[in-house]
Amino acid sequence: MPRITRVYTGTGDDGTTGLVGGQRVPKDSPRVAAYGSVDELNSHIGLAISLGLHAELVGMLRSIQNDLFHLGADLATREEDKPRARGPQLEQRHVEALEAWLERLNRELEPLENFILPGGSTGAAALHVARAVCRRAERAAIALGRVEPIGPFVVKYLNRLSDALFVAARYQNHAAGVSDVYWNSRA
Repeated sequence: MPRITRVYTGTGDDGTTGLVGGQRVPKDSPRVAAYGSVDELNSHIGLAISLGLHAELVGMLRSIQNDLFHLGADLATREEDKPRARGPQLEQRHVEALEAWLERLNRELEPLENFILPGGSTGAAALHVARAVCRRAERAAIALGRVEPIGPFVVKYLNRLSDALFVAARYQNHAAGVSDVYWNSRA
């Protein structure tokens, strides 16, 4: 467990940041963009939780927030440095936990007959924002994976998580007694 005694170091004043392996990279590099989007996603999930989500969602979302720290560490470590750094990484078990949670929530919901718009209850709307940020994090991870190797479960986890956040938003509306907002394709 790291001990943080100072929040600022001043080493990033030149527009670079340090990776887990000690390398300095530009703050706008694809790697930093990917784990920065994951950090933003984690913040949006925390905001959604603070709005008073249904208890069924809170426990799993807290677990997901922890997973996202694993994911951030995974992305902040180049693949060639992982054997030496031996930090947390995403694993198949993280993906499987998401899939099980997604299936459990989805069983409680009516099948979708139309596309829905982000909204409904405040908590559901916040989860839809988190879902959209998750999709951006997924795109950033894919872009990074085109220029250098990334962990084998990064994209798969983000893909499942965006689906899980969509279902969680629907579940929150259902639990709050609020209807999903359906898209009117003829409007």
